[in-house]
Amino acid sequence: MVFRYINTRHPIHQLRHEMDRLLTGLLGRATGWPAPDRGRPATNVWEHGDTVMVEMELPGLKSEQIEMSVSGGELTVKANRPEDQPEGTVYHRRERPRGASERALRLPADVDTSKVEANLADGVLTISLPKAESAKPRKISVAPQKTAQEKQT
Repeated sequence: MVFRYINTRHPIHQLRHEMDRLLTGLLGRATGWPAPDRGRPATNVWEHGDTVMVEMELPGLKSEQIEMSVSGGELTVKANRPEDQPEGTVYHRRERPRGASERALRLPADVDTSKVEANLADGVLTISLPKAESAKPRKISVAPQKTAQEKQT
């Protein structure tokens, strides 16, 4: 078995590390890791029957810190994380966003805004948006063609 010592302080290794970090930030998925999307919570949107469902990760927030609206086929969620830096604190890394943030999502169908429901549990905001009647599929019956004799009577 051969062990090799790699000097990570060597300029070539430092350059490679910085290039990997840069490409991970720019390309994200090409390197196997998703690129961080600062201030935009991870979100899933799907349809379940006659309802559009949205799940949004908002860890550490309380329901009174979240404002939500639906208008013109778009869902807007605003969150406000307070700045809670104690006196004399020096951060060495700060990746969790602070302050106000907003996420607007185009909905795949028109929704009935009077029936929208939202629930915040374990840092996940779950929003149920029932489709409007105009967006639901409608069965259209096809009448048989009338013959010439039936048209005359």
